[in-house]
Amino acid sequence: MNYSRLLLILLARRNIILLTLAVTVLTTIVVSLLLPKSYKSTATLVLTYKGADPVTGMMLAPQQISNYMATQLDIIRSTKTALIVIDKLKLDQSEIVKASYEESKSGLDLRNWLAGGLLRDLNIETSRDSSVIQINYVSTDAEFAAMVANAFANAYQEISIRLTVEPSQNAATYFTSQLNIFRDRLDAAQKKLSAYQHDKGIIDTDFRLDIETRRLHELSSQLVNAQAELLGTVDQDGAKWGSDAQSLRNAMVSNLKINLSQAESKFSEISQKLGRNHPSYAGAKAEVDMLRSELNRHIKATAQDGIKKEAEIKAALEEQKTKVLSLNRARDELQLLTREVEGAQQAYNSAMQRLNQTTLEGQSNLSSVSVLDSAKIPDTPDSPKLLLNMMLSLFLGTMLGIGSGLVAEMIDQRVRSPEDLANVLNAPVLGVIKWGTPSQKGLLRTWPRLVQRINLLGQK
Repeated sequence: MNYSRLLLILLARRNIILLTLAVTVLTTIVVSLLLPKSYKSTATLVLTYKGADPVTGMMLAPQQISNYMATQLDIIRSTKTALIVIDKLKLDQSEIVKASYEESKSGLDLRNWLAGGLLRDLNIETSRDSSVIQINYVSTDAEFAAMVANAFANAYQEISIRLTVEPSQNAATYFTSQLNIFRDRLDAAQKKLSAYQHDKGIIDTDFRLDIETRRLHELSSQLVNAQAELLGTVDQDGAKWGSDAQSLRNAMVSNLKINLSQAESKFSEISQKLGRNHPSYAGAKAEVDMLRSELNRHIKATAQDGIKKEAEIKAALEEQKTKVLSLNRARDELQLLTREVEGAQQAYNSAMQRLNQTTLEGQSNLSSVSVLDSAKIPDTPDSPKLLLNMMLSLFLGTMLGIGSGLVAEMIDQRVRSPEDLANVLNAPVLGVIKWGTPSQKGLLRTWPRLVQRINLLGQK
């Protein structure tokens, strides 16, 4: 089918098209006038989620802003929010609502049925890159529409606070129970540390260890000195006794050595003058022997004291080594107990800090939702929109009319042009009577160039 034939068909079926258009427009007007008027009321909210939380101080990440807005819209549309609205307006106590519920014979309970009805007439609008939310509610009663829109705004404010406070309150309860456990653990660790210090007699491990280590070094030095004093000294029999340095420290030994030296000098003079059998010689020799014997006896006693002193120093040194090693082990165990106390103290402090924070959050009544504009009672109905409906009916009626004309042409096909004869009979057209049908004459007289162009397009 070419454009010229289509135009001819539409012109031929113009009555059907106009009738369909008229019926559609009239029907739309009648239905629009008969439909009950509905009113839309809008409450405007603003979310201040871009700032820091006034309690925790946490900032919302930029990539979470879009998700946050979508979440808030779902919260407004939730059944829990609608139930709060029902409680605020006491809709479930209305006799009219109860009668409508009984007529609906719904399987839901009254509150959930009523919440579903409220959500069906609720519409939420928001713009991109904006934190403003518009809560629209449509109802046949203008006052009821404004009341429900404001109730949804207030319910959303309340539920946003609940969603922040309730988790914090639950967390505070949990941290309180954990705090008792951490306190008991800290007390047990401190008691264990105190008992260990009391059993070991430890006041300050590091200070005491320094003293004992210094004493160990002093004993080691004394042992070295005592051993050095015993080296290189022998008596007359070849036994190792004390050294001259040690002997000189003994006044008795020093006096005996002086007396022995004087006696030996005197004996040497007598031995040069007198013979062996002379009484003076015998007396001087006896005095020398007596002094030497006394000196050897004192030297031997001094050496024995040095050996005894060395043994005592060795014993004290071994005892001090044992004590220092014991203190080292005690210090290691004490450090473990101290770290256990510090860990329990740190856990207790962390739990206390989190408890204080969650308790503060649980007591907060701050909301990130603010009412920018309250819903007002609308003066004019939102629907039906007569002008818009008429424009739509004109378009729809035109399309239906064209479709009806084409359907009528398919049912009752007629020859509209010479090309129809050539297409149907497959025979050449010998001539065309120009007077044609009145409609075609009118078309040729009115728009001759338009018909000529349509024929050229059809031939192409």
